[in-house]
Amino acid sequence: MRPTALYRAYVAAAALVVPFAAHARILRLRRDGVAAHRAHEILGNTTEQRPGGLLVWFHAASVGESLSVLPLIAALGRQLPEARFLITSATPTSAAMIAARMPPRCVHQFAPLDAAGPVKRFLKRWRPDAAIFVESELWPQILVRTHRANVPLALVGARMSLRSLNRWAKFPRTAAFILGQFRLILTQNAEMAKALGDLAPPHTHVETGFNLKSLSPALPVHGAAHAELADTIAERPTWVAASTHPGEEADALLAHAHVLKTHPDALLILAPRHPDRGDEVAALIENMGLSHTRRTDGHAPDAQVYLADTLGEMGLWYALAPFVFLGGSLQPHGGHNPYEVAQAGAAILTGPHLSNFAETFAPLEACGAVRIVADGQDMGERALHWFDTPQALRVAQQAAADFVAKGDTDAAHIADRLIAVLDLGP
Repeated sequence: MRPTALYRAYVAAAALVVPFAAHARILRLRRDGVAAHRAHEILGNTTEQRPGGLLVWFHAASVGESLSVLPLIAALGRQLPEARFLITSATPTSAAMIAARMPPRCVHQFAPLDAAGPVKRFLKRWRPDAAIFVESELWPQILVRTHRANVPLALVGARMSLRSLNRWAKFPRTAAFILGQFRLILTQNAEMAKALGDLAPPHTHVETGFNLKSLSPALPVHGAAHAELADTIAERPTWVAASTHPGEEADALLAHAHVLKTHPDALLILAPRHPDRGDEVAALIENMGLSHTRRTDGHAPDAQVYLADTLGEMGLWYALAPFVFLGGSLQPHGGHNPYEVAQAGAAILTGPHLSNFAETFAPLEACGAVRIVADGQDMGERALHWFDTPQALRVAQQAAADFVAKGDTDAAHIADRLIAVLDLGP
């Protein structure tokens, strides 16, 4: 397909603004602690040498998307033992997370700006053999210029909001042109496959996949910290309320008060989504008449509630309890990633607002790893049931473990499809 007038207008506008956008973006990266030479990667400059042989390029926007592709890269790496992988992302946080957790034979760079000069330099220096984009990363010039360089493209975990779909539908020729740069689009569900299939040209394969965040790697657990806390907790009935938002802490504390009536030694580890709300949450705990200690104070979990108000330790909290209430779900925030909880071997309680991870929660609920609760009272009844019936809790935990194992199979299946469509095999 030929470029549309709208695409050509976008290219012209990008040429005008790229000097200003580049300057602003580099300054922002530098303020966030990125070294100067790395900040200039957004101009297509390289700070690493291109490895020899087959190079597969993955592009993901931010932390969640970046981490979600790591199991897929690992699966591709097992099937393509000679391949090397380039991961690009946009944020310093994603860069740090990728650096700490990426599989072997990988290198990270900041993604080039979506403008002619940066993209040309990037492609000339890296010469990828295939490019795989994640979710909704549809940067027009990057896609078009990569396709023109004879690099086969795929989009995995594809999703768009209803608003975005409606906007694309107003410009069907441009939508078809952009989506037509891909050989393969794997969506998160059948509805999205239908929507994107209606927009894409016939030569683009649009197929139903699943939410890549269901493949997210296990959260790290510091062994020494785990051993110390597990020793302190010992045999206390323990559960976690994780990634809670304002309004949800009160429900979790109400639930815990209900548990304490029959299990007076029970412990709730309360980990707010935003730890900087620690003082606010601590005041709430006191107002509800419960005792607590705080992680940031260096205290042991020897009260009724342990306020886990630190960053980067969520994997530790999941590893300390047999089940977890996952927040962002009693309030309309769309929920948080349940796969990370399941990987830790824990069963899951959640509220009903799960739009961000509906495709992941549905099979988890169906297999018995997840129970949906309506409010704090309902949460307390479910928590008490699992404490009082260990066999039922073990069944839910096993269901979570089985779901995680299936994720490994799904990653291998996607890897097979990508190898076939992108001509990566022997």
